[in-house]
Amino acid sequence: MKVSTGRADSFVKSPPSNLRVALVYGPDEGLVRERSSKLGASVVENLSDPFLVCELTGAEVAADPARLSDEVSAISMMGGRRFIRVRDAGDNIASIVESVIENTPGDALTVIQAGQLSPRSALRKLAEKSEDAAAIACYADDAGSLDGVIRETLAANDVRITAEAAGWLVGRLGSDRGVSRSEIEKLSLFSGPGSEVDLETAMASVGDSAADSMDDLIYAAVDGDSNGVDLFLMRSFQAGASSVGILRALTNHLMKLETAGVRIAQGEEAARVLKSLRPPVFYKLERRFQNQLKVWRGNVLARGLQLTLEAELQCKRTGIPEELVCGRALLQIASLARQQRRAR
Repeated sequence: MKVSTGRADSFVKSPPSNLRVALVYGPDEGLVRERSSKLGASVVENLSDPFLVCELTGAEVAADPARLSDEVSAISMMGGRRFIRVRDAGDNIASIVESVIENTPGDALTVIQAGQLSPRSALRKLAEKSEDAAAIACYADDAGSLDGVIRETLAANDVRITAEAAGWLVGRLGSDRGVSRSEIEKLSLFSGPGSEVDLETAMASVGDSAADSMDDLIYAAVDGDSNGVDLFLMRSFQAGASSVGILRALTNHLMKLETAGVRIAQGEEAARVLKSLRPPVFYKLERRFQNQLKVWRGNVLARGLQLTLEAELQCKRTGIPEELVCGRALLQIASLARQQRRAR
């Protein structure tokens, strides 16, 4: 079965009793790990229990095809349902997984962790068509889901947060669920139980190098700086950013330019508009943002948004390497900016 994005979090907390194999895949490695662990926690109390939990890699399964079948059919000495986790899997083990689903007895839950898989992927097709299996995609958090992660994580530590601070965090985090949770946990420790996080506290606590590189990258592209795009794209990937996360950040930035441009054209003061945006424009970047407002408007802005949205869809639906799709879109945005400046 194919699990929809909106149902994924509830599904992994309480999967159907007949579920035997779950494929958890996508560019957000932190979310892949988190959802895989939640599936495991629905079966066993302790994910470190050596009697009930078995950890394998895709390479180990491919090298010894009988190993996975043996683990799935094994019965624990202590009783209880077993949990099998296969990390770093690829299509080369699809036939082995299919044999397990169709021919191997036992009630173990097997979770296959993989990176981005195209719709033509043998593993995806297998998990989506089988009644006893599920395919769960893990893409970078959007603004709504990330806001929920922020509030849920802080609330678990008895910490509240203002809307302004939450909005700023949404703009800084999101490329990887694991990194996001780690930063939010750090923020909750920094603030302490019973406290409320305001914008100043959030900015003082969260110093994510990936987010800093992301800001540099987005502003370089929208400024028209192709050399900066090459440099900061490499740094963003090295810091753990995903292609989809970068493209969404770029889309959000262009939409922010659109919103600000409309309000300023209607007579609002530019400085006040920039402060009221959610998340607000970082004060060190306000001048660059205002210069971008002069370039990105009308048809040029519409074309930029079209490019970023099309690129995100290509990352999800084609077999083209995501990094190439993302880099091309950023360079196209930079080229648009230069063309518009020359035309002024």
